[in-house]
Amino acid sequence: MLFGYARVSTADQNPDHQIDALTRAGVAIENIHLDKISGSKSSRPQLDMMLRMLRAGDTLKVTRLDRLSRSVLHLVTLGAELREREVGLHVIEQGIDTATAEGRAMFGMLSVLAELQRELIIANTRDGLAAARARGRVGGRRPRLTPEQAALAQELYDKREKTVQQIADLFGVPRSTTYGHLKRTDVEQRTPS
Repeated sequence: MLFGYARVSTADQNPDHQIDALTRAGVAIENIHLDKISGSKSSRPQLDMMLRMLRAGDTLKVTRLDRLSRSVLHLVTLGAELREREVGLHVIEQGIDTATAEGRAMFGMLSVLAELQRELIIANTRDGLAAARARGRVGGRRPRLTPEQAALAQELYDKREKTVQQIADLFGVPRSTTYGHLKRTDVEQRTPS
C-alpha cells in the first residue's frame, strides 16, 4: 500500500503542491497524512500515526526529504527504521527510491553525513567550552546560594541550630539545593569504611 506524508511549517502555508504531487504518484487521498508543524520536531502527530500504520511491503512517499525531516540524523534513523520494517521510501522530487540500489546508496551516504555532522557538533562544543574556560568562564548553572550563604547554611547545619528544611526556607531555595551545598561530615563519618 502507498502512504503519503506532507508537512507545512505553519498553518498559513499551503500544502496543495505536496498533496497534488503525492496523488499523481499514486497515493490515495485518504492515505495522505499532513502535519502543520516545524520539521525540526522529531515527533509529529500525523507522521507518528502513519509510521504505526506502515507494514512490510508498504511504501512511504514524500515530495522532498525536508518535508520528512530537517535533521539529517532523524532522517537517517527514520530511513533505517523503515528499511528494518521492509517499508520502502520514495522521495518524488529528488528521485530517491529505497527499492533501488541507488536509493539505498543515497541513504548510506546520508548516514555517513549524519555521523560527520554529529562529530562536528561535539568537536565544536568542546572547542567552545575550552575557549570559555580559557577566558575564565565556567559552564553550568550558577549556584543558587552565594558562597556566604552556603557558609552560613553549613554553620547552621553543623551547629544543629536549624533543620535542612529550615535552612532552605531561610534562603528561599528547595531542600535539595541546600543539600547540594552542605558538606555533611557527620553522614560521612557514620558510613562504614
